[in-house]
Amino acid sequence: MSITTSGNTAAGPRRPPSGLDLTPFTFTRCCWVDAPPESVYPLVSDVSLIERWSPSAHAVSYEPGGGPWVGAWFSGRNRRDGREWVTRSEVVRADPGSAFAFVVGGAEQGIVRWDWAFCEQGAGSIVRQTWRLLRADPVLGDTPEALHALRDHMAGSVEATLLSLAEWIGGRRSR
Repeated sequence: MSITTSGNTAAGPRRPPSGLDLTPFTFTRCCWVDAPPESVYPLVSDVSLIERWSPSAHAVSYEPGGGPWVGAWFSGRNRRDGREWVTRSEVVRADPGSAFAFVVGGAEQGIVRWDWAFCEQGAGSIVRQTWRLLRADPVLGDTPEALHALRDHMAGSVEATLLSLAEWIGGRRSR
């Protein structure tokens, strides 16, 4: 396992693809959970809980004094293909019961935006998670092919996260 950060540690400069159309590097996945939006929101906005459901994120926590509000920062470790790295993210939307969003790298210089939305449906909620690449960066890949592979990997990770969240909530409600 190697640990990398957003800094480039390879020999020689690596440049992201210039003029790359980022439109294809986004996706949204949804699932129904057996809880109302006002009960799901605190689970998602408590970023330390994500490791319960995500196959790739762990050791996530707000910085001291931080919390689920716009401008708060948190860090976490991510895993993919035998590698591990740390990210730092800024909360950019915090609407209790309806939406939570953060940008990896911060609102000003971010690389990826994650949005969560919650909408009441029947006795539960539709939880929608969106991933969007904001800018190309060598840490994510140097070619369009690498970025497509990243997007596809992340889509699978989000699907697993949402299903695990729904199962976890269902298991807690049946107690």
